[in-house]
Amino acid sequence: MADREIYVTKFDMDRLVELIEGLRLSPKANQEHLDLLEKELYRAVLVEPHDIPRDVVTMNSRVSITDTESGEQMVYTLVFPSKANIADNKLSIMAPLGMALLGYRKGDIVKWTVPSGVKKLRVDDIIYQPEAAGDYHL
Repeated sequence: MADREIYVTKFDMDRLVELIEGLRLSPKANQEHLDLLEKELYRAVLVEPHDIPRDVVTMNSRVSITDTESGEQMVYTLVFPSKANIADNKLSIMAPLGMALLGYRKGDIVKWTVPSGVKKLRVDDIIYQPEAAGDYHL
């Protein structure tokens, strides 16, 4: 995760803060991941769902990304933990990569830390964004 400006809808912010608060009560929750997500959220520019730019990764967005080092291309849908299923390319917001993608825009380079170092991924496209499609309930 980097210091670049990110955008989060007020609707997503409310749901994510509620998620963090609920998970903080669980002894099994990874508190470090919760702290990272909270840090990302509180540096975000908050916007109304109907005002979010169409090229921003929001919750339930389907995005294509490329590992800038290996050239590997991936497509993920960013989801809440209860909907996560990596076999279906549904990436949890609580996964480090999910946290790293939230709020970034098409063309941005996203940095995130893995055990072997720092990975850089480029957001190639927002294939589906609920807000752009008028699906404000997702």
